[in-house]
Amino acid sequence: MRSVQYLRDYVAIPSVNPMGRSDVPAEIAGERRYAEHLREQLRRLGLDAELLGAGERASVIAEAHPAAAGPALLVASHLDTVPVDGMEIDPFDPVIDAGRMYGRGTCDTKGGMAALLAALERVLSRGRLRRSVIVVGEADEECGSVGVADVLAHLGHRRAGAVGRQRAGAVGQRPAGSVDWVLATEPTGLRVATHHKGIALLRLEARGLACHSSDPARGRNAVTAIARAAIALEALGAELAAREHPRLGPATLSTGLIGGGHAPNIVPDRAWLVAERRLLPGETDAALRAEVEGALARGGVADVEVVRCEMMKPPLGTEPSHASVRACCAALAALGRPVEPVAVAFGTDAGVFAAHGIAGVVMGPGSIEQAHTAREYVDLDQVEAMEELFVRLLSC
Repeated sequence: MRSVQYLRDYVAIPSVNPMGRSDVPAEIAGERRYAEHLREQLRRLGLDAELLGAGERASVIAEAHPAAAGPALLVASHLDTVPVDGMEIDPFDPVIDAGRMYGRGTCDTKGGMAALLAALERVLSRGRLRRSVIVVGEADEECGSVGVADVLAHLGHRRAGAVGRQRAGAVGQRPAGSVDWVLATEPTGLRVATHHKGIALLRLEARGLACHSSDPARGRNAVTAIARAAIALEALGAELAAREHPRLGPATLSTGLIGGGHAPNIVPDRAWLVAERRLLPGETDAALRAEVEGALARGGVADVEVVRCEMMKPPLGTEPSHASVRACCAALAALGRPVEPVAVAFGTDAGVFAAHGIAGVVMGPGSIEQAHTAREYVDLDQVEAMEELFVRLLSC
């Protein structure tokens, strides 16, 4: 199938997300090379494809519409990969062995894009497109979701939530050109994922008073203050264990980074920590900030401020009756695949789209257990099966 050849082409194009690092070589950093390749490929299919975003952090978007165009399916397959440090294979020289393709991005998540474009080519060449589709390859999924922000700005009023606001009273009516639902092609083993937790980052900073360590009583130790804050967060994390979601389990909180001070003989006047909070559907960053500030107050923690509380990936919670679930399950059933929806542990850009009025699901070839690994691979039979799934979604 064409999807295997396309995947080979895509893996050979480096699109590493620098993820805030300055040591990623320029020749492999950024998504622009991959986005430009996809833009030209989509244009050869007769679509008006364009790039979004600045510099090397480019995304690509294109649309295809049947004669009787209605609300569109948006397929989002992120362009970026994680860095390649420590890989045991050549990350950009894809190798096929025993039905698997090895290379960075094979699983996460260039296999989904390869399946989509191969399916779209087949459907268009046969004149069988029955559903409007918006092809999105977004930058920066692995870090800050800058690409999704660019895509949402480009779509503007066509987003479901915005359409609803502009057409107050037109309940259930969706004009042609609006976006109906999203499918994010993350590795789920070809299962329809309707739920995942969200991700929020917290940064707490402590302010103290520096003095000579020979007389520490003259100062205020910021490291001690931030340590008390970490203990307060640990207690909050234990409380969260009781906040159980029927599909996702409990919310979690984990302190991952901590630091401070200048030298052993100086009472430190500054210290900090960074914690990650996994969010359940319905939780907000405003409520999270209040929750953390309350935990600090209960723990008697002074001189510590929550300086950052940011939802990086909103949670996803799509009902089984939603059009996205029904359409994907019908396509899976037609191919004899399992149709029972699942929940996944990782966050995706589907949560970002849902938070902006475009609900949907996550589904794609490969297993998250192979993503980001030193010998990343995808089973090619799943890539080919995903191609067939896309053919059914677009032509039925």
